[in-house]
Amino acid sequence: MQLTEEVRRQLLLFQSIEITEHHIYKRLAKTVLTPENREILEKIAADELRHHHDWQKYTGAEIKPRMLIVWWYYLLSRIFGFTFGVKLMERGEEKAQGNYSSLVGVIPEIEKWIHDEKAHEDALLNMLDEERLRYAGSVVLGLNDALVELTGALAGLTLALQNVKLIALSGLITGIAAAMSMAASEYLSTRSENTDKQPVRAAIYTGIAYIVTVFLLILPYLLFENYYLDLVWSLATAMIIIAVFNYYISVAKDEPFRPRFLEMAGLSFGVATFSFIIGYFIRVWLGIEV
Repeated sequence: MQLTEEVRRQLLLFQSIEITEHHIYKRLAKTVLTPENREILEKIAADELRHHHDWQKYTGAEIKPRMLIVWWYYLLSRIFGFTFGVKLMERGEEKAQGNYSSLVGVIPEIEKWIHDEKAHEDALLNMLDEERLRYAGSVVLGLNDALVELTGALAGLTLALQNVKLIALSGLITGIAAAMSMAASEYLSTRSENTDKQPVRAAIYTGIAYIVTVFLLILPYLLFENYYLDLVWSLATAMIIIAVFNYYISVAKDEPFRPRFLEMAGLSFGVATFSFIIGYFIRVWLGIEV
């Protein structure tokens, strides 16, 4: 078949995407311990290689994988989990495949290929079962409670105490105690529910999420003497944590980002604002000068 230069460039792009993703899935499959997940990733890797060969029949070109992209998604998957990595990668592929429709009538099998490829890959991706996503609810509980409680506490303590060491000390004591309390509550809650989650692991995920958030929010008070600057930095850190976590969930679980982000940010900053005002009035009412 004689192809125009524009069509051939498109096919070479698709071919490059498929061979690159083949190598990504192949590498990830070797790192996954669960046999079921490993088998799914190996199947997708084989599909991507077959798609590459389909395009190659028309281009006649040998395409090498883009190794920088292979290592980028491989590292992302190792850090944030393979489900996040492969779903983020598929999002990028969907954008690149937006031009598939322009090939209808040019490549005879194009409509069948598009349908088969998406249907098969979506089915396989939905079969992936990763522990960290099963316990996402426990992480949400820890993060959300720590953000709401500690941003509020730090805002109130900043205006009431006006001493970075006292604020940090009070925040750490409050945060660590609350983390243990939340972990214990999550353990009891999970044990009473009829789910496949293990109560101890659910408690650990909740506790770790809480403790990490506490440390990140209090860190500015351990580094700088200006307590107002520390509060601004702490609130900015809270915003970044909310954005990163909700983006992770939106990709890994195919959920909308904006509503979750606005709800979580609204709760945290609403409580912080209220606590800041309360801290001021309590300080004036009690006549405390630190």
